[in-house]
Amino acid sequence: MKKLFVLISIATLTLGSCRDTKTETKEVIREVKVETPETNENEGILERAAKKVDKEVNEEIDKKIDEIGND
Repeated sequence: MKKLFVLISIATLTLGSCRDTKTETKEVIREVKVETPETNENEGILERAAKKVDKEVNEEIDKKIDEIGND
């Protein structure tokens, strides 16, 4: 009976120690500087969209003027 008790206690200690492993995690914090294009804060989205449309319209007008000038 003593031998059985000793055998069970040794088996319990060996199996119990195997489960005691801890995994360590390491937290890494990295700072990243992001550059954004500067926009005029007074302008809203409608004003910026209007400028893009005006630019496209002006290019088309210039093309038409060049076509008429070639006649």
